Amino acid sequence: SKAVVSTQSTGIFVGGKGGVGKTSVSCSLAIQLAKIHRSVLLISTDPAHNIADSFEQQFTRVPTPVKGVSNLHAMEVDSSPPEEGLEEIFADPSNEGQNFMKNIMKDVVGNLPGLDEFIALTNIVKIVESQKFEVVVFDTAPTGHTLRLLSIPGSIDKVLRQLIQMKSWVSGLMNTMSGSLGMNHVNMDQLDELLPIVERLNQELKDPDMTTFVCVCIPEFLSLYETERLIQKLTALDIDTHNVVVNQVVYPDKDKEGCTACGLCGARARMQTKYLDQINDLYEDFHVVKMPQMPCEVKGVQMLRKFGGYLQSPPDMSKNSVHDLVKDL
Repeated sequence: SKAVVSTQSTGIFVGGKGGVGKTSVSCSLAIQLAKIHRSVLLISTDPAHNIADSFEQQFTRVPTPVKGVSNLHAMEVDSSPPEEGLEEIFADPSNEGQNFMKNIMKDVVGNLPGLDEFIALTNIVKIVESQKFEVVVFDTAPTGHTLRLLSIPGSIDKVLRQLIQMKSWVSGLMNTMSGSLGMNHVNMDQLDELLPIVERLNQELKDPDMTTFVCVCIPEFLSLYETERLIQKLTALDIDTHNVVVNQVVYPDKDKEGCTACGLCGARARMQTKYLDQINDLYEDFHVVKMPQMPCEVKGVQMLRKFGGYLQSPPDMSKNSVHDLVKDL
């Protein structure tokens, strides 16, 4: 399998259960990718944005250079679009029935499940294409929200096709209504113009050369269960996933006799061993990276760069203590 950092995909989603370290992994991964690409964009789609805390720098909806890291920009976006999102799609300034059309379509199409997220996705695509970033890393929201976001293009595609099949009937009805109100005929061709955008986004999400998903988990039951559910759902959506980052693995310190120096650490390590074995069995065909529980917070460019280095080349914990990993910081 391809390693996390060497992936050739241009869109990399990093996701998993809340609290497993998705932001640390996505920020560190973005730093590593910025070493081998001319322009990398890190986007936070989590409503509770954390990349600003990780980089100790404020970000907005506009791509902003990350201080101390060449070739890397970052931005924060919401999954809900600006209020004018639908208006931009359905507006027709030359048509005096525009407001009538807008109101009707916002009632009909605006209630499509996930349309808000779809408009947000298309806005992200516009930003990425306008500034020509080579790679985009997404620091996503927890699993459920992210799966909804990724399934939106497929759902919208199906509904739009059904609406287009009904277009002649709906268009005739709306033109009759608008005519009785003394307005010009309304134009339903906007639906035809919207469909190629949906199709393209759907195809790009399913193209492994363009999109991949990095699953982050910790060796505990709930996280492992949610990771397996996530991978099954991604597979059902035809979205590539072949990397699993197992974060916060406990490697207890040893005393002079080689015994575990901390009873609590030893107990947690024994508990984690069971789930690490299950991960090895479940994902033997995946590229699995086991990241140690660090003795300090993973934040700031220097620490994120160090953490990213271990993502690329995991340390041999049989020869190192976790304190050795950060002794030069």
